[in-house]
Amino acid sequence: MTDGREASPAPDEPLNSPDTGDGPDTGDEPGTTTTATKEPEGPVTVSAGTYKRLVSGVPSFIMAMLACLALVGLVVLITPQRNEGALPRADYRGDLSGLTAIAPYQVQAPQGLAPQWYPTSTRLSGSSGGPVSWHLGFYTPAKEYAALEEGNETPDGPGHFVDRMTSQGHADGTAQIAGATWARTFRPDKKQHSLVRRLPGLTLVVTGTASYEELAVLAGSLRPQPKPSTAATPVG
Repeated sequence: MTDGREASPAPDEPLNSPDTGDGPDTGDEPGTTTTATKEPEGPVTVSAGTYKRLVSGVPSFIMAMLACLALVGLVVLITPQRNEGALPRADYRGDLSGLTAIAPYQVQAPQGLAPQWYPTSTRLSGSSGGPVSWHLGFYTPAKEYAALEEGNETPDGPGHFVDRMTSQGHADGTAQIAGATWARTFRPDKKQHSLVRRLPGLTLVVTGTASYEELAVLAGSLRPQPKPSTAATPVG
């Protein structure tokens, strides 16, 4: 006969013990579960030889990187930069004055070129009584090279003035510039265009990596230069 109260479970029965599946029985008291905890990892021990290899490679890597950076910096420094501010500006007035004084021919020189024609080199060769020549180089508005070469050397034939100044360029027709006829030559492997005009006692060559159109601008700017006055100055 019951007294209306529910029967209590037996003391040794677990109360709602779930099956955790965490592993085999740990041997704890019935009715309890134990969760396995991961022990913190300790420092990794390597051999002395491995440590030496790891450490010794770092300085070598750093030195290699520094050497690469130094090489890149050197290449940047020595690579030519087409910067007008870094180009030498040639003042050719002195050479032109000397040329007009000693040349046995009517000197030709550029006049009225735009400021973008940047003179970079000038060279006067020869002496009174012998062949006289003048070189005048420009950095062009199109960032190319153009030069005036003029002189009274023998113009034609192997190794003579035209042959040297045009780098033995091949005949490439003619051009009419400022009412005058100029012969055109081209040296493909050097990308060298040239304009040649032969005058009595004077040969003019306008040449460079500039296009025929730019060379025509330089050729068309050439004007005869007056001889300096040699008249004696009266003494007062």
